[in-house]
Amino acid sequence: MAVYVNNFSIDINTDFSRTFDLFNSSNEPLNLSNYSAKSYLRKTPGSSSYVGFGVSFVDVPNGKIKLSMASTVTSTLNPGIHVYDILLTDPAGKKSIVLEGIISVRQGIST
Repeated sequence: MAVYVNNFSIDINTDFSRTFDLFNSSNEPLNLSNYSAKSYLRKTPGSSSYVGFGVSFVDVPNGKIKLSMASTVTSTLNPGIHVYDILLTDPAGKKSIVLEGIISVRQGIST
């Protein structure tokens, strides 16, 4: 599976969610039946501390996965540049990073 890059921002003190479409090597939607996933936000790739995203499968046959973070969690984030990835484990136990990128954590003015 290819690793795709997607950069975005998260505002502190807000509820966050973002849906991603995953594809197999034939560029068809990846059927996520019996897959598991996890995703973390870290200040740098080598940071020992992290914050976990909620990960849910929105449309299993069509490869749609959603990351989410409640405002109670985003309120604990420090402003600045962070990194994340999504690690999938397939039904056979093979692990693959399918998405990664940079997240700009922003302090809102009205929050």
